[in-house]
Amino acid sequence: MSTIDQQFVEYIVKSLVNSPEDVVVERIIDEKGVLLTLTVHPNDLGRVIGKRGVTAQSLRTLLRALGSKNDARYNLKIVNNDGDEQYTVPHDDEMSEPVKNSPGETVDNSGSYAEKSRKELAELDDLDI
Repeated sequence: MSTIDQQFVEYIVKSLVNSPEDVVVERIIDEKGVLLTLTVHPNDLGRVIGKRGVTAQSLRTLLRALGSKNDARYNLKIVNNDGDEQYTVPHDDEMSEPVKNSPGETVDNSGSYAEKSRKELAELDDLDI
């Protein structure tokens, strides 16, 4: 049986992705509050994260609003289950500033949207916050 917070995240994410049947939200209660772990199809990971993590940040903001109503602290963990690599999108408190392109940096237009999002995600993992 899923709770209102799981249903809330599922509804929003299923509206964004191309493979809504692959959306899975798991709920764990720990000492920091409620941890929602979101798993989507690897090709939809970029859609859920968004450019520079804006969509993921918006999901967390909506969860924060839901948490204030329910007197709970929600954390959203987005899991990449593609291939051998296993990493997660940083939480709000793990991000200090957006990643900026340097003036001489060229933008690679080859590859899919998901691959570009994975590269941005890997850059975010390197941030020391």
